[in-house]
Amino acid sequence: IQIRLFAFLLMLLEWTKPGLSNPLRPICDLRVLKHFIEEARDAEAAMLACKEGRGLPEPVTVPQTKVDFNVWERKNALEQAQEVQSGLWLLNQAIGSLRATVTNTALHSHIDNSLRNIFSIGQVLRSLNIQEYTPPAGGVAGGEETWRVSSASELLQVHVNFLRGKVHLLLSNTPVCHQGSS
Repeated sequence: IQIRLFAFLLMLLEWTKPGLSNPLRPICDLRVLKHFIEEARDAEAAMLACKEGRGLPEPVTVPQTKVDFNVWERKNALEQAQEVQSGLWLLNQAIGSLRATVTNTALHSHIDNSLRNIFSIGQVLRSLNIQEYTPPAGGVAGGEETWRVSSASELLQVHVNFLRGKVHLLLSNTPVCHQGSS
């Protein structure tokens, strides 16, 4: 069984547990994230190996992946969560637009998987009581650190690095995961 499917089934069982209105149990196992990172790497490798779809019709906005640990640690948990959620939203938008430009079936499969994984990470964050990101009317809030990429391989590299960096930092330091044993 794939870890992603297991995580989804765990969330589904928690939602449908009869007679209980308990919130979703936190998903603190970083192996789930590691699985998503590996699949993002697979998508990046597939894109690099394919001759099709290397350029994007127009540059897309992506989250900054560089982490200044001094700055990150000075942010409160809410600010860190908002940064990760807005970054996931940007990646979802950018990878969704990439999907529309690719005709290769194998690449479509990797891109669809990346989109599903971003959704699943959002569900993991929800299990940790981290609110979903609601973009402002014009897109990303002005304070968010972003940049633009013009190739599919750059986009997928940003996806991998964002998961390895800010998402990993957020999940590994979430207070609810350090209460008792999870």
